[in-house]
Amino acid sequence: MDTATHQDITPRMTLLLATACGMIVANIYYAQTLVGPISRATGLAPQVAGLIVTLTQIGYALGLLFLVPLGDLLENRRLVVTALICAAFALLAAAFSTSGAMFLAAALAIGLCSVVAQVLVPFAAHLSNEATRGATVGKVVSGLLLGIMLARPVASLVADHANWHVVFGGAAVLMAGLALVLYKNLPQRHPHSPLPYPKLIGSLLHLVANTPVLRRRALYQAGLFGSFSLFWTVAPLELTSPAFGLSQTGVAIFALVGMAGAIASPVAGRMADSGHTLAATCVALLLGIGGFALALIGPPSHTVALAILVVASIILDMAVAASLVLGQRALFALAPDIRSRLNGLFFAITFAGGALGSALGGWMYATHGWHAALLTGMTFVAIAFLGWLQEYAGHAATGRAVNSR
Repeated sequence: MDTATHQDITPRMTLLLATACGMIVANIYYAQTLVGPISRATGLAPQVAGLIVTLTQIGYALGLLFLVPLGDLLENRRLVVTALICAAFALLAAAFSTSGAMFLAAALAIGLCSVVAQVLVPFAAHLSNEATRGATVGKVVSGLLLGIMLARPVASLVADHANWHVVFGGAAVLMAGLALVLYKNLPQRHPHSPLPYPKLIGSLLHLVANTPVLRRRALYQAGLFGSFSLFWTVAPLELTSPAFGLSQTGVAIFALVGMAGAIASPVAGRMADSGHTLAATCVALLLGIGGFALALIGPPSHTVALAILVVASIILDMAVAASLVLGQRALFALAPDIRSRLNGLFFAITFAGGALGSALGGWMYATHGWHAALLTGMTFVAIAFLGWLQEYAGHAATGRAVNSR
């Protein structure tokens, strides 16, 4: 049976799902600060070392399109636990890799299995009442974002004091333990979709074409996440350059401070529950633009410049966190039997924006410098804001039509 909304989700279950999402999604970010030591240890040439990150992202994208939709078809708890066990084995394979080919195969599998976090977010929506769904999703997404933000500094610090093998071995143990905890605590949820798997996957293009809310929210989030990925690709390069001269530990501390932006998630959820999604989206997009504008100031004092950059990173993280919650709240207000597919499509488009942002950011920084990279990031958000203006114009026109009757 579907245990969806007879009784609202408990605070304990919300905390469990938020923690689980953070732990799972961290798996795809550990390698980003460890590319150098991993490539040297496994014999990967510098020209292909970037595949360490790229294959994890490819695996995640494949999972979003082909595994997350299973949340609309299979019993959710079993799906989650099975994926976590597979993730644990993939992480173990990465930890014990002795060749580049072995690690790259493990990286692909890690990304593929880690999409189970995107099954848990709509699971939380199913367990919530309509009146509190946005706040619940906001809290769970806060955990997911903290996992993203913590993964890089934690991996750097653990590798500094031990080695990269410990990072992946420890993550494998965490996934195995999490699988046991979720098996014991998650309720069963049996979806009611009549579609067989091939038709379920075939319905994805139909959903994109016929769900304007999905297209709008994916545009906003792809723009913000593209700028977010660009910023966190180039900021460590700038911080370790002669302009700032920070060590890897200093960069880790900088990233930890940026986590403060996750506080925007529950606030955005409550605004969505109160019917203020359109206005809150505007605020999120303007914060994104403002974060880059602030980073562009660049005062001559290194201390002041670093302080401004910290504030800019927090503002940008707040924008991404708020928009993510607003987008998922809007999607989860649609038919329950398509939530997993909508969530998978939403994140697939979002991560496409992130991949483009990272690639453009690295190229712009290498060829045109720090300020050009920041302007590129601002452009990502500006494009998303143009989409919001179109939505606002549509709402205004509808209001005028209603008032003229």
